[in-house]
Amino acid sequence: MTRSGRTIASIVSIIGAAGVLAACGPGGSGGSGGSGATTLTLYNAQHEDLMKAMVAGFTEKTGIEVEFRNGDDAELANQIVQEGTASPADVFVTENSPSVQVVADAGLFSPVDEDTLAQVPEQYRPSSGSWVGFAARSTVLAYNPDLISESELPASMLDLAKPEWQGKVGFPPGGADFQAIVGAVLELRGEEATRTWLQGLADGKAIYQGNTAVMQAVNEGKIPVGIMYHYYWYKDQAESGANSNNVKLHLFGNQDPGAFVSVSGAGVLASSSHQKEAQELVNYLTSADGQRRAAESTALEYVVASGAASADVLPPLDTLGAPTVDPGSLNGPKVIELMQAVGLL
Repeated sequence: MTRSGRTIASIVSIIGAAGVLAACGPGGSGGSGGSGATTLTLYNAQHEDLMKAMVAGFTEKTGIEVEFRNGDDAELANQIVQEGTASPADVFVTENSPSVQVVADAGLFSPVDEDTLAQVPEQYRPSSGSWVGFAARSTVLAYNPDLISESELPASMLDLAKPEWQGKVGFPPGGADFQAIVGAVLELRGEEATRTWLQGLADGKAIYQGNTAVMQAVNEGKIPVGIMYHYYWYKDQAESGANSNNVKLHLFGNQDPGAFVSVSGAGVLASSSHQKEAQELVNYLTSADGQRRAAESTALEYVVASGAASADVLPPLDTLGAPTVDPGSLNGPKVIELMQAVGLL
């Protein structure tokens, strides 16, 4: 259904051979299709269904073809850093912001055009302007109402580290999704509080391989609650409900770290020989038409551009009570260090 994302630990150490990437379509960056039009190479770490829906609109509008090279957040960020200025990528998009920020920190992006940045509110793009957000996902607490009532749930996600929750909280430490959440806790509450929270979760040992596995465990009554992103539940409900019919979602709100909204980022590689066209693609992803296509897709992620409306089934973004976090500030390497210190990686 959806992937949980590979650990960002592989970005922290970028020595070694790059992973083999699946490529859709012929050739490399900057080639020409049969019509002679420019072909862009998109290193895509977002869900394929979402990006195909958005890119189709871009190609219809501009005539510019886009070749996909698909992988996970860390895999592709690592690939770009290793390739450096020789990378064939024109544009890089991710599910979560830590991986796109690694490429930004390596100095490999061109600044995003000002008119593109102006389409997206400040909370969904880094203050540096080196990349821009185009989609988002909300942190939620999945719970099984047969095992626990909503009134029994904690006021804060950080309370899940307390002894009374030991072994009752499912989470996927190896995935980029969860590590982005940890990054938000670190940014909002500091290192000591983050370490305490991680240690409490580690002591419980209710570890799963991904968000879907967490949701399945809650659904089957193996654990009463689990930390994940919202769209896993919404997508499963839209498809069959097989893994989610016994699951409800709790929203922490109140600017709690448990209400963190993770931003998917897009950036233009400075080494691209098609700067104008690459900037056009990133602009389209944040445009009214691009955001409409995202909202109408089966991905059920949030759209973030000013004035854009997400799918009707989702609670509006402005009702989530999310904390304010500069998406470019999430410290992936420090997250890895803290998770390794408590034995989660």
